[in-house]
Amino acid sequence: MTLGRIVAGLLQRGHIVELIRPRQFEECDPTEQDALQQVLFCGMPVPTYPELRFGFPSRRRLLKLWRQKRPDIVHVVTEGPLGRSAIAAANQLQLPVSSSFHTNFQSYSRYYGIGWFRTLIEGYLRRLHNRTLATMVPTKAILQDLKALGFDHVTLLSRGVETRQFSSDKRSRSLRESWGVGADDLVIMNVGRMAKEKNIGVVIAAFKAIAHRLPTARLVFVGDGPERKQLEENCPTAIYAGFQQGEALAAHYASGDLFLFPSLTETFGNVVPEALASGLAVVSYDCAAAHELMTTDLNGVLVPGSAEIDFVEAALSLALNGQRQCTVRKNAAASVAHLNWDAIYDRFVEVLSDVMQRHGQQHVGAAPMESRVLVKQTNA
Repeated sequence: MTLGRIVAGLLQRGHIVELIRPRQFEECDPTEQDALQQVLFCGMPVPTYPELRFGFPSRRRLLKLWRQKRPDIVHVVTEGPLGRSAIAAANQLQLPVSSSFHTNFQSYSRYYGIGWFRTLIEGYLRRLHNRTLATMVPTKAILQDLKALGFDHVTLLSRGVETRQFSSDKRSRSLRESWGVGADDLVIMNVGRMAKEKNIGVVIAAFKAIAHRLPTARLVFVGDGPERKQLEENCPTAIYAGFQQGEALAAHYASGDLFLFPSLTETFGNVVPEALASGLAVVSYDCAAAHELMTTDLNGVLVPGSAEIDFVEAALSLALNGQRQCTVRKNAAASVAHLNWDAIYDRFVEVLSDVMQRHGQQHVGAAPMESRVLVKQTNA
């Protein structure tokens, strides 16, 4: 989602973007656009995510492509084989390269039984990103963490939220009625990918504690993923709305009351500002976007540490206190009203321009920049 918005922002500003990514399952060739060219590469399914594919090593093809039409800069967004090939090809052609750190792969390891692999992953990521002239990260905390791990040229690029889409005005009585809840019943929301690293078991634990005190409360999951079947077995009374987008997603957000986000592996967590913009009472561990955007009892509730019991108690306390809920929900939307995507687009171009200048290329601000954006991630 973030990358899609940045590409759109570049196009709006007159830049030319070549998007390189793996072809997805049964995907046809993309529609040609004047300022956006998409080049699809071969790939294979991501482990535990068979519906998504990552790109194979492709240095030779990239060298041929960029020798025929030399870009001004290469931006690498994910760190797999295709991203590594892009950095190697760009360095061989003496092209400036920047990168983004979007996913805490090293933190995922403990959720998949390979915690011992964390140091190796960190070393691989450090070596890869240090071959670029800028690594963009979404929060100050991650910036400090990566610097401490020896990452060079780390710079901040925050995330925006589309406040015209996400708003409490999108609350839907008919949608709530379809969930079987009344006007005064509590609806607990979780939005995102259903995967081990999202720590969704904590949501179910919190909901069960709340439902014991508030029997009419309902839990709604929006999203899909490899853990959905297990979640349905563990909590059959929850509503599983599946993948939603656009206005339907906005209506689902705004039709809830309490938003629980227990993930500890986020680099940012776009769902947090989306929930705040939608006027929900958000409970989150004190990390990533929540740490940057929330203040306890002002516009949400932050849970220090990582203990499940602390999160459950914080969620239960907020669920049982109607006045406290009202206060944080009243302040939620205003607290993220300043997160303008236009400022994010401009900052992205500023970082690319700085990289080009440091690489020794002259950048003329009035001329369009032909920005080759390499994407490994499968749903971009």
